[in-house]
Amino acid sequence: MSEPDPRIVARLRAAGCVFAEDEARLLIEAAGSPAELDALVSRRVAGEPLEPLLGWVEFGGLRLHVAPGVFVPRRRTELLAGRAADLAAATVAVSGAAVVVDLCCGVGAIGAVVADRAPAAEVYAADLDPVAVACARRNVAPDRVFEGDLFAALPSELRGRVDVLAVNAPYVPTEAIALMPPEARDHEPGMALDGGADGLDIHRRIAAEAADWLAPGGTLLIEAGEEQAAVSAALFAAAGLTSRIESDDDLGATVVVASAPSA
Repeated sequence: MSEPDPRIVARLRAAGCVFAEDEARLLIEAAGSPAELDALVSRRVAGEPLEPLLGWVEFGGLRLHVAPGVFVPRRRTELLAGRAADLAAATVAVSGAAVVVDLCCGVGAIGAVVADRAPAAEVYAADLDPVAVACARRNVAPDRVFEGDLFAALPSELRGRVDVLAVNAPYVPTEAIALMPPEARDHEPGMALDGGADGLDIHRRIAAEAADWLAPGGTLLIEAGEEQAAVSAALFAAAGLTSRIESDDDLGATVVVASAPSA
């Protein structure tokens, strides 16, 4: 592979891009003309996240469509996506089918991984952000992606039938958003970040309704901060689910796993 233009690399490095050479190559690949390349580099230097400029993000071994202004899937969420896919595949192996919901789906990253690894599963997704929903409809089956507020977005016939409910809800405490990197703080939607005073406002809303949507023996998986996980797990336990916490130090990921009683 040829070396990228050193002037582009220098601009990116001066802006604080640690992997300037790699980013330069990717931006060159994404650009359709010299003018477009200059515009992309200028936007990156100004602080926009790399992935929406490229139009894609790599997640769980897949290349997923992303657009400016959406929440970019993080590598740590691969723990949640992988566990959801494993559960879906196990359910299919036992019963021949599985219903999976990617709630607060963003661009549909979790749902896409499940659909890829457990193709027999019925994968649904929902999000409040119309820009994210438009992206998700390019990453998973578009007729199963819904726009709306949490469970209200889902078809009513899914109530009581969801085998795997995978959720990456906002969980950043409101005051901590100001401490986030500018790429996230300034360019991702607040609704995808802000979890309220302790970061668990959306977890509380989901805990209040999750049991009604899960199938007997169904499982909810929801990402949380390490310091929040015990409180989140207690919310789901109080709602009648059996909860536990799973972590991956390599990914820096923590997931609350909450299961409904079997029939």
